[in-house]
Amino acid sequence: MNTKDIDVMVISPLPEKMLAELGELFTLHNYWLASDKASFLEKTAKSIKGVVTRSHLGIDAQMINSLPSLEVISIFGVGLDAVDLNAARERNIIVAHTPRVLSECVADTALGLMLNVSRRFSLADRFSRSGDWLKAPFPAATRMHGKICGIAGLGHVGHAVATRAQAFGMPIHYFDPYLQDDHFKRYPTLTELARSCDFLVLTLPGGADTFRIVDSNVLNALGNTGFLINVARGSIVDTEALIAALKNNVISGAGLDVFEDEPNIPAPLCQFDNVVLLPHLASNTVETRQEMADLAVNNIRGYFESGEVLTPAR
Repeated sequence: MNTKDIDVMVISPLPEKMLAELGELFTLHNYWLASDKASFLEKTAKSIKGVVTRSHLGIDAQMINSLPSLEVISIFGVGLDAVDLNAARERNIIVAHTPRVLSECVADTALGLMLNVSRRFSLADRFSRSGDWLKAPFPAATRMHGKICGIAGLGHVGHAVATRAQAFGMPIHYFDPYLQDDHFKRYPTLTELARSCDFLVLTLPGGADTFRIVDSNVLNALGNTGFLINVARGSIVDTEALIAALKNNVISGAGLDVFEDEPNIPAPLCQFDNVVLLPHLASNTVETRQEMADLAVNNIRGYFESGEVLTPAR
């Protein structure tokens, strides 16, 4: 089937190679480059049949409803919290995303943060570069081996984290309102999980159901020997509660790859030596980003060629 006459709108910046491939398949309209977006939509909205966007930017109901011919939305990423699924369903618009291909790299990042914050590698690096080692030895840190790894959200990423943590001799505890795995110890609430573990690793989806679910009660339960690791969504954590917990030594430290208002990071978080901050890079490897791009392109191509996408949103 010749898809070149199909109009597809790109809402957000995408990898250059992915944009080139989409441009070979479809007639592309780059919304993200338009200086006057209202005028851009006025000229193109009626013809747009497909949309491609990044998961953290998504697409809201207003945008969906402004595109009367829209049939399919392809998400570059796994998260769906920024996509108005109800608005899409009301019009029978297919939504596809790129699950599973991110899981291994996100789990790698979680383990990296666990090691970094507990062994204080980033702080030790700064200590070494500054010449402070010439003055005194670096203080002892916390061993990760044998500690309890608590995982909030036992989906693909959660299971990948569990596999890696087990290699460090860590018992696995978890909380998940929907999934169950008899190989690990399950807790009925996030607070109870936090109370049981040394590392609380967040791999839950974002959205209204998990908004600021990690609050002061959960952080108090984690306690002053516990570490919080977030490779999920910034919205899951009450940032002010986390800052207060760090300031008052309620928890031992935190490793964060995601934030509530990216790319803005609250200044207080940057002041703590027991916090490791990453710029939302968990899936950002050449290999994984290419797999994500391939799947996102194949989803929208598959829809227009056969009427089906490979990985529909459930």
